[in-house]
Amino acid sequence: QTKTGIALLYDEVSENAYDIRLKLTKEVLTIQKQDVVCVSGSDHSANHRTVTLRRQPVGGLGLSIKGGAEHKVPVVISKIFKDQSAEQTGMLFIGDAIIQVNGINVESATHEEVVHLLRNAGDEVTITVQYLREAPSFLKLPLGSPGPSSDHSSGTSSPLFDSGLHLNGNSTNTAPSSPSSPIANEPKYEKRWLDTLSVPLSMARISRYKTGTDKLRSNAFEVLALDGVSTGILQFYTAQESADWLRAMSTNISDLTLQNMKMANKCCSPTDQVIHMGWVNERLEGTDSSQLYKFKFLALKGSSFYIFSTPPVSTLDWVRAEKIYNLCEVLFKIHKLWLADDCWLQANLYLGIHQDFDLEDQRPYCFSVMVGHGKSHYFNVELGCELAVWEKSFQRAIFLEVQRTGSKTYMCSWQGDTLCFTVDFALGFTCFDSKTKNVLWRFKFSQLKGSSDDGKTRVKLLFQNVDTKQIETKELEFQDLTAVLHCIHSFIAAKVASVDPVFIDSQSIARKYMYSN
Repeated sequence: QTKTGIALLYDEVSENAYDIRLKLTKEVLTIQKQDVVCVSGSDHSANHRTVTLRRQPVGGLGLSIKGGAEHKVPVVISKIFKDQSAEQTGMLFIGDAIIQVNGINVESATHEEVVHLLRNAGDEVTITVQYLREAPSFLKLPLGSPGPSSDHSSGTSSPLFDSGLHLNGNSTNTAPSSPSSPIANEPKYEKRWLDTLSVPLSMARISRYKTGTDKLRSNAFEVLALDGVSTGILQFYTAQESADWLRAMSTNISDLTLQNMKMANKCCSPTDQVIHMGWVNERLEGTDSSQLYKFKFLALKGSSFYIFSTPPVSTLDWVRAEKIYNLCEVLFKIHKLWLADDCWLQANLYLGIHQDFDLEDQRPYCFSVMVGHGKSHYFNVELGCELAVWEKSFQRAIFLEVQRTGSKTYMCSWQGDTLCFTVDFALGFTCFDSKTKNVLWRFKFSQLKGSSDDGKTRVKLLFQNVDTKQIETKELEFQDLTAVLHCIHSFIAAKVASVDPVFIDSQSIARKYMYSN
């Protein structure tokens, strides 16, 4: 299904916005601009048209003009009156910039100078025009075809003066003159929406933020194709329109991503399937404490969590990731949701691990992925529904990896002895001597009652003895404590999910709040 609508294309350099038409299909977003085209009678260019108008006693030239050099825009035709001289030529359109009047160039003329020329040009006025494809929105030109019935302006009234030339000028001949009319073999022109840019949506990304800042654009966003081609800043008249278009484009991009995943999975083994992938913004800490964001492409595939600067489009690209982490050793955490009552919800979705984040940035829909050695990546997505999908996808990918792996063993030490610590999906926790392989102790997941760590290498695990009901403390030291704690969390969460999946779903912060709002 194709979605169409009128929007503005905002030019950040000139700070002007231009009327455009958007056409959205499943695979492509097309930007169209209005232009005048020759439809019959001649195939010469419609860029410049020279038209002779005969001034009528009632109605004059039958048009109004706006603009001028003092406004840094050409003088343009802003109204064409029905059944009067300008309309009868069939060659003039709202949005035509006046280039010449009776052979005099007026491209640099002020509004009043052009009005004076047109009003004092006699009964026959020859004007040369060129359609202004990028008419600034402040001119408030109607977007429809000529005539009062379609005089729908793209906004409120213009601050610029609209001079009506449908009144009589200084005419020497008061007798009615024959109306201007198109000659039979004269070329015929129409104003049409023409395609000017097509942006493929496969692997495209959307940004609502001003580049490198936390400043959210008001009712505007930009779409960037995989090859970097940008739509420019698409500005909408209302927040509702902006939200509708953002949702529609995001849905189409997600659907295409799903297709790409299915194609990729045909070439992958059943244990190495892509669970989810997509664009996010990663926060980079600047040296001057400023918070910069950069586009990153994340993927959950097989046993790994990948971070790319550009999406993988071939099998070879998967080894070119910036970072690759084992899914058992990462921890997903939601930080922010933007709620209907305009307040922040800080959501802690982790167990037994404390990490402070500077959450002063203004972006909603944030999550972090904590990895080994106490490091983490902080991400932001454009929509709440995307956050919910990432939460569910991380959960699913981690649970699948835990079940596939079955167990993870880590080297550790205590009081000078080299030991092995195993987390096993079926058996729970086991600690044994690395040389003799003698089991020192074993506990089920349900026996773990608590833990504490020094934030560096040492951890205390508190287990309840089944027979005595007493708490037994086991202390261990690991080279990468964070990875081990994440692994314990992953295995316990996967165990709970296998026993009680409804409970896990009930803990979904993103889905609970996003879908209810």
